[in-house]
Amino acid sequence: MSKKFTPVQLVVLSFLAVITTGAILLMLPVSSLSQRFTDPITAIFTATSATCVTGLVVVDTGTHWSLFGQIVILLLIQIGGLGYMTISTFFLIFANRRVTLRQRFLLKEGLNVYKLTGIVSFTKTILFTVLFFEGLGAFALSLRFLKDFTTVKSIWMGVFHSISAFCNSGFDIVGNFNSFTGYTNDLTLNLTVMTLIIFGGIGFYVIWEILNKIRDRFASGERKKLSLHSKLVLRITAILIISGAIFILLLEWNNPATLSSLPLRGKILSSFFYSITPRTAGFNTLNIKLMNPAALLITIFLMFIGGSPGGTAGGVKTTTFAVVIFLLLSAFKEKMPITSNGRTIKLGIVRRAVFIIGFAVFIILVSTFLILVAQGQKFTLLQALFEVTSAFGTVGLSTGITRQLSSFSRIVIIATMFIGRVGPLSFILSFATRKEKIHPEYPEEEVAVG
Repeated sequence: MSKKFTPVQLVVLSFLAVITTGAILLMLPVSSLSQRFTDPITAIFTATSATCVTGLVVVDTGTHWSLFGQIVILLLIQIGGLGYMTISTFFLIFANRRVTLRQRFLLKEGLNVYKLTGIVSFTKTILFTVLFFEGLGAFALSLRFLKDFTTVKSIWMGVFHSISAFCNSGFDIVGNFNSFTGYTNDLTLNLTVMTLIIFGGIGFYVIWEILNKIRDRFASGERKKLSLHSKLVLRITAILIISGAIFILLLEWNNPATLSSLPLRGKILSSFFYSITPRTAGFNTLNIKLMNPAALLITIFLMFIGGSPGGTAGGVKTTTFAVVIFLLLSAFKEKMPITSNGRTIKLGIVRRAVFIIGFAVFIILVSTFLILVAQGQKFTLLQALFEVTSAFGTVGLSTGITRQLSSFSRIVIIATMFIGRVGPLSFILSFATRKEKIHPEYPEEEVAVG
């Protein structure tokens, strides 16, 4: 049966299967603290948000769900963040089983990498990276939570939030929809969560290249250059984090509801945290609904771009954004081909980047329109746009309207989260049939633009 599906279709179907399984488990009485059945829409919304590592919630994760329900959510986050095929390969490696060629192709699609060579070795690096960062994060956060909770509760809080942060999901079990607003000035929590978010969203391929570069440097003294992909990821990530923090700091400096009352360290810490978390993590230490509209627009921009390919983050991705910027600069200079760092970017990649950006804008606008049609009297355009972009970018930040969404609006957000997680291109390709077509060449003709 599986041979009838392409690797892209199997990746999409695996996400659907995980969401369905999670939703069924979350509907059971054992999953809620009240020991009652959870309605299907709430269960599907939560399962989709967890599997798509988004973090938008219609019920409070810390007070609605039982320990069993929270474990289900955490498993969905881990599976959704790494991908079903990646986790399946982990078990094959542990069992010393051979990874077939078809499974390697599935891994390539699921991990969003462009090379099939060394994919199993690459997967082992992912396993090491995940265990290292999530384990270290859980240890650091557990120690911090010991100040506020019992030992058992602190360990569970540390494990849950470490996995949630590294997978860029934004789910928290602090309770009462507070996220980390009570830890605005806390250096340990802020630095730990920010580090986990960055390394989880930077892309496993980049981490793999850096580790190989360090290994070769110590083993043979050879200095290998990073690929164009890794260079772009690191540069764009640094630019977005620093510029985002500066904008938030300036725009919210005098806002009494956010930064105004904080000491200088708290202002800088909160600005950087808030610049990093829209890169698809969804945690917050500031009251988002009381932020300035200009700061919310900056947040929407950061959420739209998201993290980097091959990681746990969503959005259109940093490299996609970079390629489109290069295209615009090339068009402005009337220069071809499109180049960066002494390398020519393939035309196919440029077309793909333009499509992803265009399709993302289309999905966000349509989803925003549908929510405004359904509940336009209740939400402003900025609130609806913020919520939809957060869903598409699998971020999880909200101005506080998620719980007020109607059943129709929740279905719209569910669909938007799913498309945002599997990726616009994968979503379209999952419906496409492979047919070779002959494309005739037509004579050129001028068209007035601008």
